[in-house]
Amino acid sequence: MPELPEVETTVNGLRSKVIGLSFFDVYSDTKKLIKNTSFKTFQKTIKGKKIIKVWRRGKNIIMDLSGGYSILVHLKMTGHLLYGTYQKKKDKWISIDKGPLSADKFNGYIRLIFLFNNKQMLALSDLRKFALVELHKTKDLDQRFSYLGPEPFKITFKTFKDILTGQRGKIKQVLLNQNVLVGIGNIYADEILWKTKIHPKRTIDSLKEKELKDIYSSMKTIFKKSIKFQGTSSSDYRGILGERGSFQDYLKAYKRDNKECFRCKTKIIKEKIAGRGTHFCPHCQKL
Repeated sequence: MPELPEVETTVNGLRSKVIGLSFFDVYSDTKKLIKNTSFKTFQKTIKGKKIIKVWRRGKNIIMDLSGGYSILVHLKMTGHLLYGTYQKKKDKWISIDKGPLSADKFNGYIRLIFLFNNKQMLALSDLRKFALVELHKTKDLDQRFSYLGPEPFKITFKTFKDILTGQRGKIKQVLLNQNVLVGIGNIYADEILWKTKIHPKRTIDSLKEKELKDIYSSMKTIFKKSIKFQGTSSSDYRGILGERGSFQDYLKAYKRDNKECFRCKTKIIKEKIAGRGTHFCPHCQKL
């Protein structure tokens, strides 16, 4: 699932391409992706609207439009947005651009196509069809996001400490909870806990202040590095031009089960914790 760095990378890419463009039309063979209105209403409402801002809230991508509307996209497990040119052949949208948009199979599961006034397109590729797209009045977005915790880059350590120490349960479970803090998923929870040498089953009330400080600083460091390298493409995530990120080359724990720990050479193990496959070093990250 795309997490904060992948969504931020997507938003940065969209800002460089679509701000100022207007929607000419939208097409879909998977109309159920539009979740809070009918496809017909969605299509009619966005036609002619100009994109004036692109931003992120948690793992949500938001495009603010003229006329007071916003499009929200959540990529869920296998979704990613792609900017290019497409044509339909035998009921399938095909990229006519050379390079990864047409060469990488993970960019070929096109479910939704936005056509812009410059004749370029924004496509949603989603292998498993779990992504969602919503249309909102921009003024209503605060209410839409009211359940979300704060952004990791926008809180002080004191706030971070207050939030975490107000929770119960295992640290891995708490880090994944978007009501507590947004943006962290399975990849980055494993990476943060490996870097801080904290076992994912440690309970919140067992963590010392120094350990909380380590989690806070490591979270920011890892996120910044991943954004620098355009996110993690160990599975099917791609940037808006279809390119792979490269942060998977720097992973220390996630998907490294049965490989040697970079610190102590003990083999990384994988165990189900908080309902998720969790990777950690049993020597460095003692319970």
